[in-house]
Amino acid sequence: MRPQQVRNSRSGPHSGPIAPARRAAFRALEAVRSRPIDLGEALRRYRDPLTDSRDRALATDLVTGTLRWRGAIDFQIQRAASKPLARLDPGVLDVLRLAVYQLLYLTRVPAAAIVGESVELVRAAGFRSAGGFANAVLRKIAASRTAPVWPERPGPALASADRQALVAYLAIVHSHPEWLVERWITRYGAEGAEVWLEFNNQKPAVTLAANRLRIDRVELGRRLLADGIETQPTRVAPQGLTVTRGRVAGSAALREGLCLVQDEASQIVPELVQAPARSRVLDACASPGGKTLALAAQATDGLVVATDVRGRRIEILSETLRRTRAAHVRILRVSEDGTLPFRAAVFDRVLVDAPCSGLGTVRRDPDIKWRRTPDDLPAFAAEQVRLLRRVAPLIAVGGRLIYSTCSSEPEENEEVVAAFLREASNFVRLPLTHLAAVAADIADMATSDGYLRTTPHDGLEAFFGAVLERRL
Repeated sequence: MRPQQVRNSRSGPHSGPIAPARRAAFRALEAVRSRPIDLGEALRRYRDPLTDSRDRALATDLVTGTLRWRGAIDFQIQRAASKPLARLDPGVLDVLRLAVYQLLYLTRVPAAAIVGESVELVRAAGFRSAGGFANAVLRKIAASRTAPVWPERPGPALASADRQALVAYLAIVHSHPEWLVERWITRYGAEGAEVWLEFNNQKPAVTLAANRLRIDRVELGRRLLADGIETQPTRVAPQGLTVTRGRVAGSAALREGLCLVQDEASQIVPELVQAPARSRVLDACASPGGKTLALAAQATDGLVVATDVRGRRIEILSETLRRTRAAHVRILRVSEDGTLPFRAAVFDRVLVDAPCSGLGTVRRDPDIKWRRTPDDLPAFAAEQVRLLRRVAPLIAVGGRLIYSTCSSEPEENEEVVAAFLREASNFVRLPLTHLAAVAADIADMATSDGYLRTTPHDGLEAFFGAVLERRL
């Protein structure tokens, strides 16, 4: 399979100054590469100030599309360039990547307009001497934009050299780093890995979680339909909706806090908590607040405490809970060292949705696959074990600790739980099949060890969840 072509309806010859959407997209790509900041923050800085909603939509597509297909784009640039990519100024490479994404994947935009504007952008960004080079590279790629050349697919991976050739091929045409492709082939085989890679390159649908403190998804669907937004129930998450038509941004339902934008797999995690109505619940890594809101809908007559470390994340969490009117949630910013100011055995449930590599959410956050390396995983895992140690004494006997990540990798998932249980003999693992109130569709996703693991093979982002009960 070759990288798919995506058509965009905005077209027209280039003339005059650089379009605001393309300038904003370049700045966002530059920020992701050089700050570094994540994709979401880059878009907030450079896309959100655009006044035209069409420009904001185009800037989003340009940035996410360029990051999604960066590996395939770099292959084409290297074929056309007279020097290795490593020798190019990073800013020039950002412009080239942005331009090649448009040439190969936004095929309704005239090539001459893309090339001309991109050369102007190179010069405007301070790389005037690179204008001729950029023009030559882009004109060469534009000449074959309707039939670009890709590597030939290798035969079956029988020998080591064959396997490496297959890894290299899949990494290029599906635009992923080779180390991830190698890992997924090892775990899922070549066919299973390719399904995962193809999934990650799809544009995700918008999914909503109903604010169960105020509305269920049936009524939410009716309210959205009245505003011209069509939805259908999520397949697994019990209170989710997938938007099939219409724009949610700016809708009354979102503005009034009747729902949140939240990935379906993320919505499943709070279903493992099963907090009693009068319980005390700690959401230890709470921002942006979607899981916190779901916990508040479970512990309706209890108390939910939501904590986070960084000030910006506390601001986002506060805004989420203000808009959704979750009155029985208390927000607390904890110190940088993670010290939690609670007495022992005070909580009936603790959710640790741990900071992680995020490799399970590459479809929504394509920058992640280029920012992570294999060396990141041990560092994340060590911090995740420390988090579990920190919260364990806060859980009452008979209470539960729910650990989750949005990582696809076992070092951050099963291996973290195993490491914690080796030293915490007063905790035991509760398989999903032992949780009576968990919906059958969720229980069906249990691993052989009883953990929750969603994957692209289920049509979902890769999330992990484990339920541990304190016995002593």
